[in-house]
Amino acid sequence: MKILDIRETAIPLRSQLANSSFDFTEMTTSVVAVITDAVRGGKPVVGYAFNSTGRYACGAQMRARFIPRILAADPKTLLDESGDNLDPAKILACMMRREKAGGHSERSIPIGTIEVAVWDAVAKIAEKPLHVVLAERFNGGKIPAKVFCYVGGGWYTPGQTIKDLQDEMRRHLAAGYTQVKMKVGGLPLDQDVKRVEAVLQVMGSGTNLAVDANCKFERNEALAYAKALAPFKLRWFEEPCDPLDYALTAELASVYAPPLATGENLFSTQDVENLVRFGGLRAHDIVQIDPPQAYGITQYSRTLDMLARHKWPRVSLFPHGGNQMSLAIAAGFGLGGAESYPGVFGDFGGFADDARIEDGFISLSQRPGIGFEGQAGLYKIMRELAA
Repeated sequence: MKILDIRETAIPLRSQLANSSFDFTEMTTSVVAVITDAVRGGKPVVGYAFNSTGRYACGAQMRARFIPRILAADPKTLLDESGDNLDPAKILACMMRREKAGGHSERSIPIGTIEVAVWDAVAKIAEKPLHVVLAERFNGGKIPAKVFCYVGGGWYTPGQTIKDLQDEMRRHLAAGYTQVKMKVGGLPLDQDVKRVEAVLQVMGSGTNLAVDANCKFERNEALAYAKALAPFKLRWFEEPCDPLDYALTAELASVYAPPLATGENLFSTQDVENLVRFGGLRAHDIVQIDPPQAYGITQYSRTLDMLARHKWPRVSLFPHGGNQMSLAIAAGFGLGGAESYPGVFGDFGGFADDARIEDGFISLSQRPGIGFEGQAGLYKIMRELAA
């Protein structure tokens, strides 16, 4: 078997949302289709992925370097030992040929998006859900039936009132979620504290609420927010500062007792190792790597191996993304949970149309692969790319 073609297109998110640092009005994402000559159910197997949200489409690098390298390779060199399926590790190595060390985000996102699409094809060829394939290979065959899932919300929107914010959180609770995350840093500290207090009136406990500053703060503001938020004992305080400012992260960890969270803007195993070496993080802090943006699932497994050597518990890992890719990864590797973005990011947010949340957990689909076929709006975009 072999890969016949790899296609990419850029799609605008068409979102007016804003966090503390930027809005999404110009945001795009790359959608990838890996077309194989394998046939299942009378149809050619096509693997799909997109490069998550928060980073722009990266098709130029795909078309100039990574797709040509795969298509030029001897197809036999990209297969697993059985010769009946693709080998994502070999395909990752093929894409990395003639690439200089460092400079990760320039290539980690296009490579990771293609690599995750390869995994979708691998699971479809095996006729299994991707989370099952990952559990068999990377988690001792422990296949969960459901995964803890929190909801990301509390965005800054024009004209939003405190009541609007509380009503949003009530809708999330009614939908079955038990933990929510909201944005901070987009208003002065005293106003953000009032927003947090208002949401806590709905959620009942700080353990049910996380906040996300989206890397907004310099040292003085980060420390001021940490001091103001500490009494609430929140589930976590996410990305208070620049993701590579390990010294400030360590300082915050030394004065802020509840959990911190970071990692979605780290794109290599070495960056994450530097975080746990020098960032002062504790075992109850949360690491939020986004695998499609960080070289993909194969490299994510290597990052997990590195974290295990540092005695880091998998329960403290929540992959960023809020989509079916991150859900399959959280389930397959046995991580702490997944996030969800219902009703935002257009067709790229949320899970399958028939997904249900109950008591904070989402049941897992048995569709082969990642399961994009159960997400009608997104699958329409993907199907048209492959057609």
